Amino acid sequence: MPLIPEEPQIHESAQGPRATPASSRTAPTPRPVPGPRPAAPSRPGRPGPLRPAPPVQRTPRDVATKPAPSGPAAGAAAPVTPQIQLIPASVEGALDAAEEAVDLLLDSGRAPGDVLVITTGEQHPWAAHELSFGETSYWAQHDAGDDVFYTDVTIAARAASRPVAVVAVNGGPEDAAVSALSLAHSRAGALLIVCGDPQRINSVLGAGV
Repeated sequence: MPLIPEEPQIHESAQGPRATPASSRTAPTPRPVPGPRPAAPSRPGRPGPLRPAPPVQRTPRDVATKPAPSGPAAGAAAPVTPQIQLIPASVEGALDAAEEAVDLLLDSGRAPGDVLVITTGEQHPWAAHELSFGETSYWAQHDAGDDVFYTDVTIAARAASRPVAVVAVNGGPEDAAVSALSLAHSRAGALLIVCGDPQRINSVLGAGV
């Protein structure tokens, strides 16, 4: 009968070393992870990149100014020259003429506190009456500025400016008329009314009052 070939048997010694199970293998040592690379040192003598400069802020052009005209300094107020009105009257009638002028001023709309009346001779009855109570009370009414204020040339220098000044040349020495007109001219803001002898008044005004 034919022989059946036997299956070759391989002995363990002939097959070489057996493979070690994966679970028993030693894990390989992990390789170190490389860190970030250091920046390359800048080369000496070569500056780094320059940042652009900020844009220059533009300023508006200077406005061309015209040269200031010659004359008084800027801001200085020009001297006020009051209008002068002459009312002919005698020495005896100068005070009455001044009273009528004041009445016309008030009727035209002027406030009583706008008017200052100066006499060169005898005091106005109102001034004489108020001064009898003392100068303190008298000048307090002036400072209040609520009414027409009457004074005479001997004490009128203390009076303040008012829009209208009225002078009654009702006597007194020549220099009294000069002083009264000069003072009234400096105190009147808009209008100066002079009641008296035209020839005498014109001579004083012509002297540069």
